[in-house]
Amino acid sequence: MKNYTTLGIISGLILAFFLHLGWGPTLLAVLLAVIGGIVGAHFDGRIDLTSVWNGLIGKEKGQG
Repeated sequence: MKNYTTLGIISGLILAFFLHLGWGPTLLAVLLAVIGGIVGAHFDGRIDLTSVWNGLIGKEKGQG
């Protein structure tokens, strides 16, 4: 099984590094690493983004 979480974090860091240099891009690198980690964790099955999204918008299972 591939580890998409690690792959997402590394990809985000590399992409941000090549986009810019300086303090702003450092924050961008961290942001992209977090996004990549979240998406990777979703593909690894560690988190379910559908449930997270439904919780954020107030839509619960069993309703509707």
